[in-house]
Amino acid sequence: MDAVRDLSADPLTAEPAPPAARGPLSRVVLGALTGGPPGTALSPPAGAVEDADPFGEDLQLALHVCYELHYRGFAGVHPGWEWDPGLLALRGGMERAFGAAIRAGLPATPGGAEGRVALERELEKELEGLLSEPREGRGVSHFLRDEATWEQLREYFVHRSVYQLKEADPQAWVIPRLTGQAKAALVAVEYDEFGSGRGERVHARLYADLLRDAGLDSSYGHYVDAVPAVTLATVNLMSWLGLHRELRGALVGHFAAAEITTAPSARRTVQAIDRLGGGAACRHFYDEHIEADAVHEQVMRRDVIGDLLTREPGLTADVVLGIRATALLDGRLEEHLLGAWRAGRTSLRAVPGLSLPSGSSGSYGESAPQEARAARRSGVPPAEQA
Repeated sequence: MDAVRDLSADPLTAEPAPPAARGPLSRVVLGALTGGPPGTALSPPAGAVEDADPFGEDLQLALHVCYELHYRGFAGVHPGWEWDPGLLALRGGMERAFGAAIRAGLPATPGGAEGRVALERELEKELEGLLSEPREGRGVSHFLRDEATWEQLREYFVHRSVYQLKEADPQAWVIPRLTGQAKAALVAVEYDEFGSGRGERVHARLYADLLRDAGLDSSYGHYVDAVPAVTLATVNLMSWLGLHRELRGALVGHFAAAEITTAPSARRTVQAIDRLGGGAACRHFYDEHIEADAVHEQVMRRDVIGDLLTREPGLTADVVLGIRATALLDGRLEEHLLGAWRAGRTSLRAVPGLSLPSGSSGSYGESAPQEARAARRSGVPPAEQA
């Protein structure tokens, strides 16, 4: 009889420790979760939600913590908090502030009968824009390919870990809210994301392999304390859209935007990994996305969006919202990353006691790529060579 494998210590299975608070909202949420059973009264300061920056550290972390109760939860936190009415009410207020801030940063969408035709044209324009890349790209993946040091690439892996270790989970919320071909096609995309029936090929598992190969911690939620609000917001967007049936069209728009733009970005990241001497697991994760997402692009556009809007044409504005909101928040993260790296600063938050990519506490040295290649030849991760 085959031995039963003990998975209880799997970094992807274990519940993460609660993160540290960043302000009054997150302090109230975390204090309740760690200090008492569900039903304990939450008492945020008067005006705490209204006065908070909707894109700021405090509100974004508080939202992240609320959403994580629907995914993995936290060590030492009672699972009953997931549906606690008081916590849901507080989360709802934060979501309204977050959603209003997103909409305020986007162009207004036309309404009425004439607006429907204009919306259809805007949707086509948005989708075509996702498919066409500027001749001289200046985004994060271009920077990684052409200029980044090994430490900056590892920082990028840290930012991405907040989502990639639960890759495709937020999008799965929309499955029961679709019907017909849209549902069947989106499930086909998710089937690929979840390893096509093979646990070792689940994309979240492949990302954990990438993190270990890069000398980083692969535990779920390990780097939440290290990433800023601009990173958390990109992931909170997915959960906000996924957990609300009324926003199912926006979730589909978001998912389509992600799938359409991933393959070119992944190709450039592979080139960055090769240039900097990254390992096979790092390369494999992005190779997988070059192949899979090139197919998903057409499936999402034709079979998911096409069928959804044939059945529910009134959701066109929401699909556009999802695409534009994704671009807005990804753009804010891109601005943060490139601004920090070009100034020679870390893009991560300073967290006492948390092991971060070498060099993340200050400026970068020019020897990082050479050190990475030497580390690969010796088989010792860069962080362990210091």
